[in-house]
Amino acid sequence: MYILLVIVFAGGFVLFGVGSGSTGIGDVLQNFFNQNKSTSKSAGALRDKVRENPKDAKAWHDLGTKLSQDQKTGEAIQALKKYVALRPNDETGLQELAGLYARRAEDYQREAAVAQAEAQLIAPDTTFRPPATTAIGRLYQAPDALQDQISAAVTQSANEKVTAAYQKLGSVSKQAVGVYRRLIKLDPTDATRQIQLGEAAQNAGDAKTAVAAYKRFLKLAPEDPLAPAVKQQLQQLQAPSPTATASG
Repeated sequence: MYILLVIVFAGGFVLFGVGSGSTGIGDVLQNFFNQNKSTSKSAGALRDKVRENPKDAKAWHDLGTKLSQDQKTGEAIQALKKYVALRPNDETGLQELAGLYARRAEDYQREAAVAQAEAQLIAPDTTFRPPATTAIGRLYQAPDALQDQISAAVTQSANEKVTAAYQKLGSVSKQAVGVYRRLIKLDPTDATRQIQLGEAAQNAGDAKTAVAAYKRFLKLAPEDPLAPAVKQQLQQLQAPSPTATASG
């Protein structure tokens, strides 16, 4: 679990709005909401509409918009996925879907942070434990010897919440990677999309894709204000792991 935490926190900086002439995910999502405030039909009516005609791309888009406004991000993602399946080259639709994935990722990051804080608060204090070389110290090392069973169960539950949150973050980030790949295919020269791909890949634990995207970003926008931060991320991603260093 802690290896996963390191990978995710390493990619935790937000890199929206790169100075490449393209808007970032946050701006795209905000525009998505602003442009569709006039959606008046209920989610139920829109669901009926797509049920009657599953190939109605506009209906799927309208449903995704309404669900987004209702803060039903998971359902909105499913509706937008249907829309981009019907309109695979619609850059705006893909950007909106990427924005929803970004919102979902932020939700899971907050969920993980809360769960991790909870786990740390209830973790047993080992500051004043006797040395493991002493008789009493060995009792502390023995499973269940001096451990509060209720505390142990609560600690395990908190740790499981942390793991589950990061697994969900990794999953949604992996899906976001696929959307960014499609966007980049439509415009390989957009530096913003490269850096967004890198961040999503890093949160998904895909260091290889993250490194390639960050390098491409630096090639496209070497003078961008975010370039130093990206170079720092590259150094961390490309640094040999302690295990590899020890075995070498």
